[in-house]
Amino acid sequence: MADPGDTTNPFASPSPAAAAVTSPWDDLPDDFFLSASISSAATPTPTRTPPPPIPSTSPRAAAPGPHRSASTPTPTPSASASFSDPRNRAPPAVQHPPPHLHPSHSLPVFNAATLSAAAATDIWPPPPGPHHSGSLPEFAAAPTSLAHRPPSRSAVRADRPPPLELRPRPPRESQAGAALRALACYCDAPWFGAGAGARLWAAGEAGVRAWDLADAFRSPASRQRWGDEAASPFTESRRTPPALCLAADPGRGVVWSGHADGRIVGWNADQGPEAGECLVWEAHRGPVFALAVSAYGDLWSGSEGGVIKVWYGEAIEKSLVLQREEKRKTSFLVERSSIDLRAMVSDGGACPLPAVDVKLLLSDNSRSKVWSAGYLSFALWDSRTKDLLKVLNVDGQVDTRFDILSGQDPHSYETKLNLFSAPKKEKARSPVGFLQRSRNALLGAADAVRRVAVKAGFGDDTQRTEAFTMSTDGMIWTGSANGSLARWDGNGNRLQEFQHHSSSVQCICNFGTRLWVGYMDGSIHLLNLEGNLLGGWIAHSSPILSMAVGGSYIFTLAGHGGIRGWNLSSPGPIDNILHSELIEKEPSYKKFEYMKVLVGSWNVGQEKASHDSLRAWLRLPTPEVGVVVIGLQEVEMGAGFLAMSAAKETVGLEGSPNGEWWLDVIGQILKDHSFVRVGSRQMAGLLIAIWVKINLKQFIGDIDNAAVACGLGRAIGNKGAVGLRMRIYDRSICFINCHFAAHMEAVSRRNEDFDHVFSSMTFSTPSSGFLTTSVSGSAAQLLRGPNGSRLPELSDTDMVVFLGDFNYRLYGISYDEAMGLVSRRCFDWLIENDQLRAEMRSGRVFQGLREGKFKFPPTYKFEKHTAGLSGYDCSEKRRIPAWCDRILYRDSRASSEIECSLECPVVCSISLYDSCMEATDSDHKPVKWLGVFP
Repeated sequence: MADPGDTTNPFASPSPAAAAVTSPWDDLPDDFFLSASISSAATPTPTRTPPPPIPSTSPRAAAPGPHRSASTPTPTPSASASFSDPRNRAPPAVQHPPPHLHPSHSLPVFNAATLSAAAATDIWPPPPGPHHSGSLPEFAAAPTSLAHRPPSRSAVRADRPPPLELRPRPPRESQAGAALRALACYCDAPWFGAGAGARLWAAGEAGVRAWDLADAFRSPASRQRWGDEAASPFTESRRTPPALCLAADPGRGVVWSGHADGRIVGWNADQGPEAGECLVWEAHRGPVFALAVSAYGDLWSGSEGGVIKVWYGEAIEKSLVLQREEKRKTSFLVERSSIDLRAMVSDGGACPLPAVDVKLLLSDNSRSKVWSAGYLSFALWDSRTKDLLKVLNVDGQVDTRFDILSGQDPHSYETKLNLFSAPKKEKARSPVGFLQRSRNALLGAADAVRRVAVKAGFGDDTQRTEAFTMSTDGMIWTGSANGSLARWDGNGNRLQEFQHHSSSVQCICNFGTRLWVGYMDGSIHLLNLEGNLLGGWIAHSSPILSMAVGGSYIFTLAGHGGIRGWNLSSPGPIDNILHSELIEKEPSYKKFEYMKVLVGSWNVGQEKASHDSLRAWLRLPTPEVGVVVIGLQEVEMGAGFLAMSAAKETVGLEGSPNGEWWLDVIGQILKDHSFVRVGSRQMAGLLIAIWVKINLKQFIGDIDNAAVACGLGRAIGNKGAVGLRMRIYDRSICFINCHFAAHMEAVSRRNEDFDHVFSSMTFSTPSSGFLTTSVSGSAAQLLRGPNGSRLPELSDTDMVVFLGDFNYRLYGISYDEAMGLVSRRCFDWLIENDQLRAEMRSGRVFQGLREGKFKFPPTYKFEKHTAGLSGYDCSEKRRIPAWCDRILYRDSRASSEIECSLECPVVCSISLYDSCMEATDSDHKPVKWLGVFP
């Protein structure tokens, strides 16, 4: 991130030169040291034999030496050794230690040769590069499975053809009120041309926009709106009600759009949407879901409740040639020229068409027919006479209720008289028998119940039709929610079914002898006209909503708003040529972004911190910090609050008064440095929030949250984790705030808590607008391993940071021994008794994650409002100090020597890992961590 300048930072840390002179541990209270100095006696005494290694309660991966440490070897022992610098001194010659100093506190001579082979592989040096110079070495836990390894990335993916990025994936937050839904291509040149005169149109919540495909490889001449900075140049209309569908009308040079307010709008295809609409009229009372232009030039439209209307081509053409001042009059002319097909085929309230939304319309120009599709049925119409020819279900069976009603003229006076105008004492005569009428009534009631259940979300029939198209050989292809494809002839006879994928079909497009199928999981399949699978790949990370052919590309619109173009000849030899060219020219489109992230964690013990404590903890170590992540534990912990929080989680509610207080006070402090909050999540006593610099906000998006309870029955949130995931410079980063099981002996339970969080954390994506019906109704795309097993969502993250109160303690050491080592700041010795390090070495927890080398005292347990190291627990329980509060992470590196690249997009180093001893409001000390990564 760019340096903001010479702005004075009242919270900035002292300069490195000053930090080298003074240390926060130099001002320890005098009463904590057991004696001012211990000097050698006049007569030298033999040096005490070093104590044996402290036995471990957990097996290790390799047999370590007496003590594992990454520090440098100690010099030769001196006769005048003292406590002034215990890390570089030999053990003093003490004949009679003070009564309250345990003999085992004497420090053994440390030699670098005692480092085991396993210790050498545990430590990662800082990554190469000037931005990582001076960073801390890191303790690394080896990954034990594919789920714990960094995800594979590449400059050019070998498993799919190189796409044309017409519109790179925009941040989700930028799409509020501007999301795209459908594509259509208008071309006044042959389809096999180079794209001259071709425009790709997109319908969205804000109106319509169009890309001139001749400019697809150009950069925008002026700055475009947020989310479209990297998109190819486009033009857009004025803001309109949400557009739901598009239909190209080459015969008239118009692109039609159907809108959520029931209007149909015509746009001049040559001038583009910026020229304004050329014709507008009120078409339906409800939203317009589908449009189609028939062989006779009539415009067909479908809406909710099974309503289908036809707008005669003569009236449309007459309206288009009139002058602008007469357009308002012509819109009324078009409105009066329509035919309501549902009303036309209904007879006294009885209608053979199901009252479901008409989502799809298709014109079969070769046979003068129009297909309409609802939930689980199709209707075939004569495009010339507008007669209803047939009603079919998804299995190809003719609806018998329609056959019965079609035996009589629905417009016959005799029929209406017999059915509806007979005297009360005389039954109306009908060729339909009593049993058949009863069957029809039962089927109608069942159909109504099914429709209501589906609309209410109580059911989901996987056979519902999601897409259809017509191939060049005259066959009709339909796709269902269960992933199956069906081929029909032009008369509505179901010929064959194909099952190539289990994900829901979202769209189908035909070009030449190929069918392109887009699925809910973002994949594309290519089929020939016989239904054989030719190839496929993952095109997007979200559902493919729409497809359109333009120029030499087929364009796909994903649910996240990205648009990609795929060469119509793919897969083919041209893909290999493009692959090699893109790899060779990688430096021309590769860009490095440097940023610093400050992460803080604090178990606040249900307390509210003082302003001085917060200022000390949130002091920015450098003005270049662009992101601040704060995780809190035990914000509130009462039994009643936990029960209420669990109940809130079941209905999607979160937050508490204490949580809001913490967010407000932290936000006020960071606001002075131009930070704004972009996301937060609270579950019971766990709270995580992210603040970013204002000038960085445009590069951050797709902020999702998640929560996993690890308390009683995996349902109570007193223990567990809350997480936030976001994209920074198009790279995904997760921050997970955890609070695991307490007590010394609960090591295995803590390991289980981590496994449960890592494997089950699923991030929720907020859905808004009309895209809900298309995207949010499906399951999230699942990550799969080589054997088809499901991988956790965290496995596909470029970087993940775990912070919080992990509650791992020190084992195999007494209170007095631990206090003695803490007093000497012998943390390299003390860390050998850390449960977390032992479990990480053995591969039982935090697999594949790393932790920076730290030199701060244990952060637990302290007496509240007691300053300095003398504040450690001195009650009857005499809890052994421990590093309960930690911050670990994994970036994209699989080994320490890898440099940042498109194959390894996130490389991080730790320039600061420290605690804040000035904060005395809790029995834990807060910790903070500064990560530097490109």
